Amino acid sequence: MSRARSISRVVPDEDDDALIPRDDFVVEADAGGGRFVQRSGPFADYARTVDGGRETIRYRLDIPWFAWLFALPVRRALRHRRPPGSPQPWWAPPDRLTPRQARLMGLLAAASMSAAFANTLFTQTVNFAADSFGIGTTGQGVGGVAVRLGVVITLPIAFAADRLGRRRMIVFAAWLTPLFCVLGALAPNFPTLVASQSIARPLGLALALLVGVAAAEEMPRNCRAYALSVLAMASGLGAGAAVIALRLADVGDDGWRLIYVLSAVWFVVAWDLRRGLPETERFEAHRSTVAVTGEAAARHMHRGRLALVCIVAVSANLFVAPASFFQNRYLDEVRGYSGGGIALFAICTATPAALGLIAGGKLAETIGRRVVLLICLPLSTVFLVGAFAVGGPLMWLGAFLGGITGGLAYPAFNVYRSELFSTGSRGRANGWITAVSLVGSSVGLLVAGVLLDRGWTYGVVMAVMGIGQLIAATIAFVAYPETAHLTLEQLNPEDRVDADRRDPGVTTP
Repeated sequence: MSRARSISRVVPDEDDDALIPRDDFVVEADAGGGRFVQRSGPFADYARTVDGGRETIRYRLDIPWFAWLFALPVRRALRHRRPPGSPQPWWAPPDRLTPRQARLMGLLAAASMSAAFANTLFTQTVNFAADSFGIGTTGQGVGGVAVRLGVVITLPIAFAADRLGRRRMIVFAAWLTPLFCVLGALAPNFPTLVASQSIARPLGLALALLVGVAAAEEMPRNCRAYALSVLAMASGLGAGAAVIALRLADVGDDGWRLIYVLSAVWFVVAWDLRRGLPETERFEAHRSTVAVTGEAAARHMHRGRLALVCIVAVSANLFVAPASFFQNRYLDEVRGYSGGGIALFAICTATPAALGLIAGGKLAETIGRRVVLLICLPLSTVFLVGAFAVGGPLMWLGAFLGGITGGLAYPAFNVYRSELFSTGSRGRANGWITAVSLVGSSVGLLVAGVLLDRGWTYGVVMAVMGIGQLIAATIAFVAYPETAHLTLEQLNPEDRVDADRRDPGVTTP
């Protein structure tokens, strides 16, 4: 529980607005006697009083794990009153969140960190583990494919979320994911390590996709892409923790095992999710609909949309998977970087991508998803391919710009996975998309690994695989519908019955 904070200032005599309810970052209601309370806004507790020429604002913003990140921006937004109807601050979501939505986003962001750590762990450590066990590049590629084939574990969890609820399966995956990550530290050989991570990584994937589903179902219609950008930044922190931990790989031949031991810290997140994560309101309404109308009608899936999203996902992953998987090998073999040097490179080039994520979330909500994809995906591909073709400062610049433009595209790219499917099939659809996209990952890894072993340069291999990402951008722009500013019920008319059960008496547009 976050603690209450306060702001106090002297009200100038000419400031007549002090006794008028605010309508900017927070919307107030006049409680009388110079006291104003929150009518609409993100605060768990809020009160502003004007007494004797002094204004005092007491508030509590309940965002688990990330309240510190918003402390100063929120304080500034409250201190500086803006004209009524002003846009939200640049860092805030386009629509005001409710206290429930703000708290849920904090919990989901923490779950995203755990999922990202698990999804990054094997990719970041495979080079060091392979060296320890005497495994070559092709063997690493085969191991990467085997880990991805563990997606058969992801599917039943995603399917169960449509029957049992998002909350239950998120908590389930949040406990098991770090457990199987930790087991990797005990692996006596490379196949055993691959086996443990063939369970851990798919569990992390299931956790990540269900977090995205829950966020899409809870956020206002102008905040879904923004929410994904926030979750992606949290994922970056989780992945960054795995990257920073690479320093431990320099301790000795088995130093990489310590990174797997660190996975145990994510049990704290699982405990917090079990205590505080609510079920999404849309799923609760859907559950009521199933009880009344029957499950078959409620679980309808748009197969044409599913096929389209799967094609785009497969095409994109032909490039994304080998570019991320073989980056450490490239820095080690071609550029001579140590574990610490690789960590420094990843932090310096990937961390600024957070700026792209925030901007990308905003752009996807304002100018639309399709335009952002058409511009940013090709740019990101060109920059990242360039980073595999050159060394020195240009390599760092290419990776930096590739991360920024990739961050711009990410929210628009991933938000479609939840927007184009109804509540009764959203978990299943995301499970199938994740599974099929891993086919693209596996093909990309195998092809890239074989070509590298045959003497092809990293730059040429990545340029060939990058064609898939260009195809994905083109298909998305031509065939995807524009979903910005539309409710999930407008995009999926079959959910309107659920909406009426969630808000009785309210007509869904």
